[in-house]
Amino acid sequence: MAALAGFVLGELVATLLIALGAGVAHYPGGLSALARASEPPWWENVLSLVGLWTGFAAAILVAARHGGLTALAHQWRVRASDVAYVGLGIVLQYAVDVAYAPFHLRTFNQPVNHLFGGAQGVSFVLLGLLTVVGAPIMEEWFFRGVLFRGLAAATAGAGRRGLATAVVLSALLFALAHGEPLQFAGLAVLGVVLAVLVARTQRLTPSVITHVSFNAVAFATLVAQRGGH
Repeated sequence: MAALAGFVLGELVATLLIALGAGVAHYPGGLSALARASEPPWWENVLSLVGLWTGFAAAILVAARHGGLTALAHQWRVRASDVAYVGLGIVLQYAVDVAYAPFHLRTFNQPVNHLFGGAQGVSFVLLGLLTVVGAPIMEEWFFRGVLFRGLAAATAGAGRRGLATAVVLSALLFALAHGEPLQFAGLAVLGVVLAVLVARTQRLTPSVITHVSFNAVAFATLVAQRGGH
């Protein structure tokens, strides 16, 4: 319930911030025009992320203080062996690309273009940092640290079957939350892997590193494409 409320709150705060930004910037057509823009201004995407993460942070806080969900003992501990998760993220990104390649989806990269299309220079770097580093940290803390662990606790009585249910359900909700139908399958697979990492290691660091690496490959590809034009 905390995760659901946090996600809804995040969407509301994001909408309010974007509306405020549109007013300050005197964006032609206002909020409705921004919603239809294929390549919105960079500040719209920054405000959207900030608003969404505000809701995530609220959910994390409520789950810890009022939901009885104590933090993992060493959830942010970094080990030398964690470097292997960099490779895992790279492998996962290329595996998803290979799986989608036969379908020749022309709009597959539309979410990336929507996010970075209006960004140049400093704004492009800022969005890169937010999506490659900020998003994995906040999403892992929220989706795996709260949602998955909450589901796992709720299904603990069913043993391994309950844990598997928590893994799959949290992964499906993770994919659904991104609102990208074409990328749903790939995100769901990523969500399963990340939840399994948290279940096996009892830390968030491995899933964060894997997620950062996964996003970094997509960002590096975008940088290479821009450099080739």
